[in-house]
Amino acid sequence: MEYRKLGKTGYTVSEIGMGCEGFVGKPYEQILEFVDLMEQEGVNCIDLYAPNPQMRSDLGRALAGRRDRFVLQAHLCTIWKDGQYKRTRLPEEVKEGFEDQLTRLGTDHVEIGMIHYVDSLKDWEQVAQGPVMRYAMEQKQAGAIGCIGLSSHNPQAALAAVENGLVDVLMFSVNPCYDLLPASEDVEMLWSAESYAGHLLNMDPERSRLYETCERLGVGITVMKAFGGGDLLQGTLSPAGRALTAFQCLSYALARPAVASVLVGARSIEELRDSIAYEHASKEERDYGAALAALPKVSWQGHCMYCGHCAPCPKGIDVASVTRFLNLAMARQEVPETVREHYGLLANKADACVGCGVCETRCPFGVPVMENMKKAAALFPKS
Repeated sequence: MEYRKLGKTGYTVSEIGMGCEGFVGKPYEQILEFVDLMEQEGVNCIDLYAPNPQMRSDLGRALAGRRDRFVLQAHLCTIWKDGQYKRTRLPEEVKEGFEDQLTRLGTDHVEIGMIHYVDSLKDWEQVAQGPVMRYAMEQKQAGAIGCIGLSSHNPQAALAAVENGLVDVLMFSVNPCYDLLPASEDVEMLWSAESYAGHLLNMDPERSRLYETCERLGVGITVMKAFGGGDLLQGTLSPAGRALTAFQCLSYALARPAVASVLVGARSIEELRDSIAYEHASKEERDYGAALAALPKVSWQGHCMYCGHCAPCPKGIDVASVTRFLNLAMARQEVPETVREHYGLLANKADACVGCGVCETRCPFGVPVMENMKKAAALFPKS
């Protein structure tokens, strides 16, 4: 298992994580089997948005004696009421729900306290200025929460939260189709057929800006909906008009700036094993570049997808990394210190480019690589 730093939180998480969908409705014995496999394979990040009390209690039992081996991403504002899930912003319900969650999980803290489901700017402003954020900060100060997170499907709301500085971790929906759509407060539009009725061109700039801002500010991203609820894996349902493989979806999400872990909603042991198998997949099996370039209803022409098809460079330049750092700097219209330091660690930098153009012949998206190398060479310090 490969591990990544979760932004500036100090936590290290497995790049394949576990969403709690797989635990819901399962008896304790099956939840225990999930946790055993996760421990065995090194999957250490678990998201816990579902408030089902029996699931939380059974998971707490399964984690007993090994709680410290896992990073728990537990959600505030998601409670169980009248036998079903409910999102709340009422302070008394938020407090009661979080305390009950800790008790059922058999722990006195969670690594990530995720403010649940903020999909509009208005909701974010109310959360940021109101009792929910105050409670989260109090719990962080008390040690019951290691860091504060926020879950969202809307890049506008997510970006506002990230730029505000109150959020350490962002849980966001990332996959090749969602990344094409502009921001909306209606999450249903992400999987509505009408959103994909025409020919879609290039990644939505707000989503690009969100990922790049998270990397620049050290806000780690944990990914939900990497498979689009499974639709991307089925040709008849895929908004792109053709199926992708699970490995391609995972590779795509993990290549986005700031992404630390993809939380797979495995509903069976077999599905979890299949996702873990990504760690041993070949470069060809992980390759999403050629697959995306061939999708009949989608085009990313001219947009670098960090897929690595441009490699190998005869001068040893990591073109994808140079381009990512260039995009980070251009988004800010300056060179942030962290970006400059990361660029400086590259073994071969943009000024080593001799303009041979081989990279451009390999790129499935028609990216002007040589022009980008010139821009980076002018912007960053020399080798």
